[in-house]
Amino acid sequence: MNESTNVGFLNRNQIKWIAIAAMLIDHIAWAFVPTESVLGQIMHFIGRLTAPTMAYFLAEGYHYTKNINKYIRRLLIFAVISWPAFVYFEFGCAVVSFEGGFWIYPQFGVIYTLLLGLMAIRLWDNENRPKWLKVLGVIGLCILSFVGDWPIYLVLWCLLFHIYRDDAKKKWTAYTIVAIACCLMMLLMSIPWWTSLFMMGVFLTPFLIQFCYNGEQGSKNPINKWFFYVFYPLHLVILGIIRWVLI
Repeated sequence: MNESTNVGFLNRNQIKWIAIAAMLIDHIAWAFVPTESVLGQIMHFIGRLTAPTMAYFLAEGYHYTKNINKYIRRLLIFAVISWPAFVYFEFGCAVVSFEGGFWIYPQFGVIYTLLLGLMAIRLWDNENRPKWLKVLGVIGLCILSFVGDWPIYLVLWCLLFHIYRDDAKKKWTAYTIVAIACCLMMLLMSIPWWTSLFMMGVFLTPFLIQFCYNGEQGSKNPINKWFFYVFYPLHLVILGIIRWVLI
């Protein structure tokens, strides 16, 4: 058991359900609530909990998995499945467009970025590769993440959660440094700047994991393993239909 997560009242499954609920709230806000409104800021603030929490449990999953190749294949399959759902939700169109010429939307959802994070962890653990090559590889994966949701930051969080898994102080210090960079970048890129204040919600994750997670898995019912993979593309399609067709 991870030494930093041996106290708390929520198991892994329960926290994942909380993260899924936060994601749904966030996506409802992106589709239907103005970002500059108070309600929009609150909903997005809650939604910032999801991605870093999933990064944490991906790093934990790497530690416990019996077959890393199978884990990677599963993420790859659902990254591809969720690709058209993400594009439709974001832009209201298909992945392939023939309007004004042939065009493929190179925009992937969060499962794609988590896949890159898992690949970064696997690369880092490869004892047959020199350190400099691992660093270059991680940089390359961060570059690839630009066409995914939560680019760069999610890849780094996955890797840092793995590297400092057994050292809570270093783990959350590293997380905070990346989180601050994430927030500052969003604030600098936003006009007006205060419309990105919701990014501060990324600091919910350390409190949820460090003080609420008890280190236990919870029920081994398959629904706890597969629900997110199915729900992610499905809810994007449903919200997309409401957003682009019914309203």
